[in-house]
Amino acid sequence: MSVGGWTLRLETDPDPAIRAEILAPLVAHNEAQVPNGDWGLLAVTVRDEGGAVVGGLWGRTGYGMLFVELLALGPARGQGLGRRVMALAEDAARRRGLAGIWLDTWTFQAPAFYERLGFSECGRITDYPPGHDRIFYVKRLTGQVPLA
Repeated sequence: MSVGGWTLRLETDPDPAIRAEILAPLVAHNEAQVPNGDWGLLAVTVRDEGGAVVGGLWGRTGYGMLFVELLALGPARGQGLGRRVMALAEDAARRRGLAGIWLDTWTFQAPAFYERLGFSECGRITDYPPGHDRIFYVKRLTGQVPLA
C-alpha cells in the first residue's frame, strides 16, 4: 500500500534486523528529549552443577531504572532462588545508583511474589490474556532518579 510516497508493508515474519531499523528513529527522538539514558544490561544466572544456565534474570537499565525483562528459574524453581536472584539484581541496581526497578507479570505467574518483595502495582491490563491480567509493578530504591 502506498500513502503519500511511503509504502506500507505488513511483515508477517520479519527479519530481526528490521527491529533495529524501526527503533533507530525512536531512540534518536528520545535521546533528543532526554539525553544520557545511561543504557545497560544486567543478568543474574542460575547454573547447574555443570555450569549450564538453567534460568535467571535478564534486565535492561536506562533513565535511572532497571527493567526486569525476564525472570525464569526452570528446574531451580521452588527452592527460594527467586528471592535471592531478585536481591542480587536489586543490590546491583543500588550499586549503579538506580532509582528503582520495574517489571510486569501476569496474574497466573507471580504477582504475590513481587508484592512480598516490596513492589507496588502501577498499572494493569485486564483480561489479557483472556481470563487473566497483565500487571505492572515498580519498586523505588531511592527518592529520585540520579542525574547523568
